[in-house]
Amino acid sequence: MKYEIKGETLPVVICQLEAGEKMLTEGGGMSWMSSNMKMETTSNGGVGKALGRMFAGEKLFQNIYTAQGGPGMIAFASSFPGSIRAFEISPGNELICQKSVFLAGEIGIDLSVFFNKKIGSGLFGGEGFVMQKLSGNGIVFGEFDGHVIEYSLKAGQQLIVDTGHLAAMSATCNMEIQTVPGMKNKFLGGEGLFNTVITGPGHVWLQTMPLSNVAGVLRPYFPSGN
Repeated sequence: MKYEIKGETLPVVICQLEAGEKMLTEGGGMSWMSSNMKMETTSNGGVGKALGRMFAGEKLFQNIYTAQGGPGMIAFASSFPGSIRAFEISPGNELICQKSVFLAGEIGIDLSVFFNKKIGSGLFGGEGFVMQKLSGNGIVFGEFDGHVIEYSLKAGQQLIVDTGHLAAMSATCNMEIQTVPGMKNKFLGGEGLFNTVITGPGHVWLQTMPLSNVAGVLRPYFPSGN
């Protein structure tokens, strides 16, 4: 499989497949494709895995697209202004990401629910409790809100992140929630009560414009229901 990511504000990844090659996405992920691409809707692993994916923010069923009779083309476009990045997933090189990151991937990619070990990370981290784990073998395409900023953390090195800006991290990283120190800081600082603390070793991908933040900014402009 060969691919090309085009566009800046609203990007798309265009994949060129050899005959018989397959791509995996959730329902509604395909943007356009050649006429020889065959779609099959599947639970992809049975009811247990399907329910796990649903709990992690994905749909119950996934679509598998196969190039039949020769080379095929399929494209997956971003659904929000931001960025698309490609990741090479393999055993020992798994990725933990937010629920909305997965866009599409090769058929060897496995999506599963990831629970943070510390319950507080979910109750107060906003985005942190239930995340996705991408494992298996193959290339996966991730969709990020806004621009992507990357950091490589050494063992024990920490990064403090505001809720929602953590898009993905290596499975070797650890994430926990830390309260903002000081009563004035908590209630008058405007930054919320908690921060996400990421500890290395591993790689971290941050997004500059979380959709949850955009929704919060726009909410006052929407008419309230009676």
